[in-house]
Amino acid sequence: MIDLRSDTVTLPTNEMKKFIINSPLGDDVYGEDPSVNLLQKKIAKIFNKEAALFVPSGTMANLISVLTHCSRGDEVILGDKSHIFYYEAGGISAFGGIHSHQLKNDDDGTIKINDIENSIRDVGNDHFPQTKLICLENTHNACYGSAIDSDYFSDVKEVANKNNLLIHLDGARIFNAAIKLNKSVDELTKDCDTISCCLSKGLSAPVGSVILGSKNFILKAKHIRKALGGGMRQAGLIASAGIFSLDNMINRVEDDHKNATILAKQLSDIKNIKININQVHTNIIFIYNRHQNISDTKLLSKLEKENIKIDYKGNSKFRLVTHSGFKKSDIESVVKVFKEILKDK
Repeated sequence: MIDLRSDTVTLPTNEMKKFIINSPLGDDVYGEDPSVNLLQKKIAKIFNKEAALFVPSGTMANLISVLTHCSRGDEVILGDKSHIFYYEAGGISAFGGIHSHQLKNDDDGTIKINDIENSIRDVGNDHFPQTKLICLENTHNACYGSAIDSDYFSDVKEVANKNNLLIHLDGARIFNAAIKLNKSVDELTKDCDTISCCLSKGLSAPVGSVILGSKNFILKAKHIRKALGGGMRQAGLIASAGIFSLDNMINRVEDDHKNATILAKQLSDIKNIKININQVHTNIIFIYNRHQNISDTKLLSKLEKENIKIDYKGNSKFRLVTHSGFKKSDIESVVKVFKEILKDK
């Protein structure tokens, strides 16, 4: 099976499995799991942040971060295509009573600086919720996997500082951004107060994300993690995979980008596929089905019969995501199947 629905479908390598088996364990709720502690220390150093907290998922990482920054009734500024707004079950509202103010994401994943400035509430007006946090995303999933450079974050930070606001970055694919822009993750995130980073996408660990921030922030976040059921016991079994990923899987992310570019170019030559090559930035490809007689559901069904899975976004739009389980040698197979299914008959 060639599964291109997401980079979350990655499986641990044999070397990673061996590393996991030999990892020392303890009770992380007591702070005594050496593998979890090492992971948190290692990733905090990579991002040049004071502390880190291991959590089960990226959604929980973002939820904990927003709940730690904000109180009930506060307002968060975020993009209208952001993962936090679109794909996290409304958690910040459901669990935190936090109001979201959605601003338009441009195609490059950014929000216009003027839009951010104009959306900040007047502190002295009792009619308004109080703006406390700006949430950004890098790379930006729904905006074609765009990698956002550090200059933009510096501009947002200037606005945040003027208005006593904080910045949280959904950095689920921040290592993809770093590889694309040829910069270190600490340089890309230096203007962010907190960051969530996923270990189970391009880095190919089976489970887990990490929150990064100040020691005081992480202390508060740990309490909220416990309240949400995210405190785990011998969590070193999964944290050790994250350690392996940080040591061995970061640089190979560039292969995913190269494979995405090659795949996109070859798919663009197929008559009944619409794709904008200029919008393939990292490892995410969006394509559109333009065949008159092959419906979207039929396309999915035919692909699956040929052992290919892709993600359906509705209205003839599909997402393909390259990852460590997708090799350059798989490109020919995928393109061949698409050509056969979508040819004029």
